[in-house]
Amino acid sequence: MNVKASTIKSVLNNTFIKQTDIDAIVNARHGAAHTVLGLQVLANSCLSSKGYLVISAFIPDVIQVTILDKKTQKQLATLTRVDKAGFFVAKLRRKKLFAYQLKVTSNTQTQIIEDAFAFSFLSGKAGLGNALLSELDIHLLNEGNHQKPYQKLGAHQHTVVDASDQRVTGVAFSLWAPNASSVAVIGDFNHWDGRIHPMENRSGYWTIFMPNVEVGSLYKFELKDCHGKSLPNKADPYASQAQYRPDTACIVANEQEYDWQDAQWLAQRGQRNARTAAISIYEVHLGSWRRAPNGDYLNYRDIAAKLIPYVLEMGFTHIQLMPISEFPFDGSWGYQPVGLFAPTARFGSRADFQFFVDSCHQANLGLLIDWVPGHFPSDAHGLAQFDGTHLYEHEDRRLGFHPDWNTLIYNYGRVEVANFLRASALHWLDDFHVDGIRVDAVASMLYLDYSRKEGEWLPNIHGGNENLEAVAFLQRFNEELYSQYPGTFSVAEESTSWPGVSRPTDSGGLGFGYKWNMGWMNDSLSYMQEDPIHRKHHHDKLSFSLVYAFDENFVLPLSHDEVVHGKGSILARMPGDTWQQFANLRAYYGFMWTHPGKKLLFMGCEFGQGKEWDHDTELDWQQLDIHWHKGVQRLVKDLNEIYTTTPALYEKDCMSEGFSWLEHDNTEQSIYSFIRYGNDRHSKKSNPVIVLCNFTPQSHQHYRVGVPVTGFYHEILNSDAQIYGGSNQGNLGGVESISGQCQGQAQYISITVPPLSTIIFSLAWQDN
Repeated sequence: MNVKASTIKSVLNNTFIKQTDIDAIVNARHGAAHTVLGLQVLANSCLSSKGYLVISAFIPDVIQVTILDKKTQKQLATLTRVDKAGFFVAKLRRKKLFAYQLKVTSNTQTQIIEDAFAFSFLSGKAGLGNALLSELDIHLLNEGNHQKPYQKLGAHQHTVVDASDQRVTGVAFSLWAPNASSVAVIGDFNHWDGRIHPMENRSGYWTIFMPNVEVGSLYKFELKDCHGKSLPNKADPYASQAQYRPDTACIVANEQEYDWQDAQWLAQRGQRNARTAAISIYEVHLGSWRRAPNGDYLNYRDIAAKLIPYVLEMGFTHIQLMPISEFPFDGSWGYQPVGLFAPTARFGSRADFQFFVDSCHQANLGLLIDWVPGHFPSDAHGLAQFDGTHLYEHEDRRLGFHPDWNTLIYNYGRVEVANFLRASALHWLDDFHVDGIRVDAVASMLYLDYSRKEGEWLPNIHGGNENLEAVAFLQRFNEELYSQYPGTFSVAEESTSWPGVSRPTDSGGLGFGYKWNMGWMNDSLSYMQEDPIHRKHHHDKLSFSLVYAFDENFVLPLSHDEVVHGKGSILARMPGDTWQQFANLRAYYGFMWTHPGKKLLFMGCEFGQGKEWDHDTELDWQQLDIHWHKGVQRLVKDLNEIYTTTPALYEKDCMSEGFSWLEHDNTEQSIYSFIRYGNDRHSKKSNPVIVLCNFTPQSHQHYRVGVPVTGFYHEILNSDAQIYGGSNQGNLGGVESISGQCQGQAQYISITVPPLSTIIFSLAWQDN
């Protein structure tokens, strides 16, 4: 319907609507559209006292818009279209704002809709204050002190009370973009048209309440920079659900739909996660552990049905997932995330992942996830130059660009960014009940010159290479984790000698619960790759780890990083023929499980997968038809059983009193032996354990090993046993101690030492 130019001019003059405002709205570049759209008190003061209101609406592709009194459904006025793009205006004789709806007619239908801009004036009404950001929220966000910003920013379902006291359900959208000149919500509910739902700017936080938007709706944000230039459409940094790649939209999630059944686990998980507890972690990449018969990914629920029974059967105490935060590129394995608050849609929905976690807990399994605060990808829909400025990343590439991974580095010194990152970790403990956070690539965060040449980095204010802002960020992250979520724990992947990684922050440490022992991993694998005939020349590579074993609370990791990038599998690094390769691997696992420190083993290593890990296909489960691989799997299962039921092997993992060398300088025979103690050396519950590792193919008869207590010593594990694929040399179940000085002990046992083996003895206490 065409309207005469004179009529349009008269309407605009009567309503004091400016043509510049109309042009800005229809071109999606108005930074304060909420002051124009919806019901507004007439701008001319001499008329407003008579009780005039103006209503404006921008609705493309309709021919007529009528305003209705929501309570009575009485038609009050038909709006005049003053711009062919779909801008409608009317003046009403009303003394106060009221609840209304719009009756909209297109060429095909007539419908009554709620107007999103009918709610912009309701901030004082009960309900809407929770839907949008309060002044306190904004204050805390600007300080970087908001404990749960993910409950305010992003997209959240809310029910509000309108001016007629009727309840209206919709979604509140909020976004931090302080340097944008305009921001709009776009989605399948508005044909992805950034002109229809412009947001209100409140101190750099953009908000809008949109009635009748439903769970499952797709959305993004359309931004223009401070100069009005269009930016790539952005995914919501706080989205709790996203589309399956390659699609990149966010999804309005039902955040209240899951009914947790893990209260019993949560009540006692602190004991399961304590430093004095047995912790044996199975590291999993969900996309390649198992796949559907047609090669597709399994759903989180299907994975739960298969993975949890397997992990329980194998005796692991915890599962650790490689990053499951939403990420665009499969080849990054999740280490280049875009959606830090959303479980990846590769395996299902938010509720599906909650089901997986709940199932772990009901099976008495702990769950850790990898978290990546060290860097992020430059994908256009992500955080890079989010509002036209380097909002999340450092502007200077010497601080903000990661040369190893071609990614961007967060600006840890910006309080809003630090708050965002900390919240992204802690929300997994809050919304998803996970038990621990393993922080990726901590060393890359701590050092300003990490992987940089001279001139490619900037020193700190003291002239050093320490990233002081990252240090403060990690310390506060750990303080908040341990204070707000008791019973959970954090783990650092930190590959240098940075002091106090797992020491409390009040004593200058970083505050992590544990640190990966990368030194042990590198040295031990390097040793095992040597031909046994040459190992005597590298003997200290295995013993050196005990020099610093108690400087930190360590996890011994054989992770995914050790079976990628041409390194081959752990098995493939073992020297010798097939028999010797598997014997070496079994002896090495025996050494790992008896060495002080919690355990972590990457999937597939538990059965000695022969080839390097491939993220695009499932593990080589068919190798379990081969007795060598089946034997390794049986050994790992038995090692876990012995480890988790033998306090001497875990209670003092982080204390020097729990370990004593018997023999660490037998270079000629490449033999190591040591004692592990529990909390009470004289308690039947905490029997001392004797371990001997032989890393040559030479067996030995009548080999003397010192023991601390007189009695009979059961041979509780022998990696050379036939059931594991060994030659079955051993000690017929155990040996009696003999009085006599040996290795600093007053008695000893005389044993058979099998080739390439680890054997474990436990004292059999006699009841009086």
